[in-house]
Amino acid sequence: MALPSILTEHLRLPVVASPLFIISHPALTLAQCKAGVVGSFPALNARPESQLDEWLAMITEDLAAHSAANPERPAAPFAVNQIVHTSNRRLEHDLMLCVKYKVPIVISSLGAVPEVNAAVHSYGGIVLHDIINNRHANSAIRKGADGLIAVAAGAGGHAGQLSPFALVQEIREWFDGPLLLAGAIATGGGILAAQAAGADLAYIGSPFIATEEARAAEAYKQAIVEGTAADIVYSNYFTGVHGNYLKPSIRAAGLDPDKLPEADPSKMDFEAATTGVKAWKDIWGSGQGIGAVKSIQPVSALVDRLEAEYRQARARLAL
Repeated sequence: MALPSILTEHLRLPVVASPLFIISHPALTLAQCKAGVVGSFPALNARPESQLDEWLAMITEDLAAHSAANPERPAAPFAVNQIVHTSNRRLEHDLMLCVKYKVPIVISSLGAVPEVNAAVHSYGGIVLHDIINNRHANSAIRKGADGLIAVAAGAGGHAGQLSPFALVQEIREWFDGPLLLAGAIATGGGILAAQAAGADLAYIGSPFIATEEARAAEAYKQAIVEGTAADIVYSNYFTGVHGNYLKPSIRAAGLDPDKLPEADPSKMDFEAATTGVKAWKDIWGSGQGIGAVKSIQPVSALVDRLEAEYRQARARLAL
């Protein structure tokens, strides 16, 4: 199956920048799109909810102006992440704004709902649903998602435990549509490896935390630069869903990263996750690939590095 044009046109690299909870905001999203990769942000990052209307207007207008001024290198499209979970009481409101602004790509998480897909399809948008196993992948496509994001072991934030090779291989046995791969991809070689394994695009998050445009504390950015895979812990304590987090931030919150209790998944609440002792702003998500991040730099420089490494990897394999 041919990829939708929205996932191929105007991209310098086959990359979607993943939506980073708390961190992604218009400045980061715009920088990603202008650098030639799909930029994104979670709808819940716009607070209060009325701010989402302002963000979407700003991003839509800015990207259109950039593309008009740079016809030789127009901006890549952007995506908005919608948490499709009962704890997200804003879903209907935020989804209607995506319809209003005809958001090109909606990334749905934590629940596959046909009504969400239908709303996005009503104006010609596409839905990519993130999953951690083959069963969830099947369910998402049956309910109308256009493509899948395979969130494999090592991915930052909410992540699965399956090897990317196993997860992609099982999905490709029955699905030939758009497939993205997430999980410790932080180099151009990793992007090419994702394609070699059977994915169409790489889904990259943690390296963008250590960029000048990211809305992250300087200490968080520096922890990404200084960290390696050994600094990551996998736990469901903070939101009820398993994810990968930086050990130094957990210690700073007065917790032992090696002795975190199990949380009750039924208590998951994304509104509560932004306030209080276990706040996301204090507990820092990160993937295992951060050893490749050596400095805090502009998004444009990060994408330049990824592109150079991608070309080098292709040349090394004589592709």
